[in-house]
Amino acid sequence: MFGKKTGKPQNQIDSLIGAGTHIEGNISFSGGLRIDGHVTGNIIALGDRPSALVLSDQAVIEGKIQVSHAVVNGSITGAIYASEYVELQPQARIFGDVHYKTMEIQLGASVDGRLHHLEAQPDNKVVTLIPSPVAKGD
Repeated sequence: MFGKKTGKPQNQIDSLIGAGTHIEGNISFSGGLRIDGHVTGNIIALGDRPSALVLSDQAVIEGKIQVSHAVVNGSITGAIYASEYVELQPQARIFGDVHYKTMEIQLGASVDGRLHHLEAQPDNKVVTLIPSPVAKGD
């Protein structure tokens, strides 16, 4: 919401879990995943590439989510770990902590948990300045 968004999100949905589908177990994916159904288990993006998880207003998740980008309009019972960006749309209901770098919350969304802002990783190119001794006046 504030500042520039970092890391380009995955703009393609590679997998879909349709409405009326209930999955029990953990899901590991790469690329983009859209869920319209019910998942009981953790949802984790693989690798270092950008990943996108899109939850429709019909989606119900019971488990931890770990992705780079998340767009949520459904219900989640569990923590969200988004290394880049989280968007909570009007029907989003989160029962758990949200860990994010950049977040957008639309009117109507709710979070029953804590918001944890992830600090930017320190840049190794920063030079530490050592203060010079102060000259004493006569």
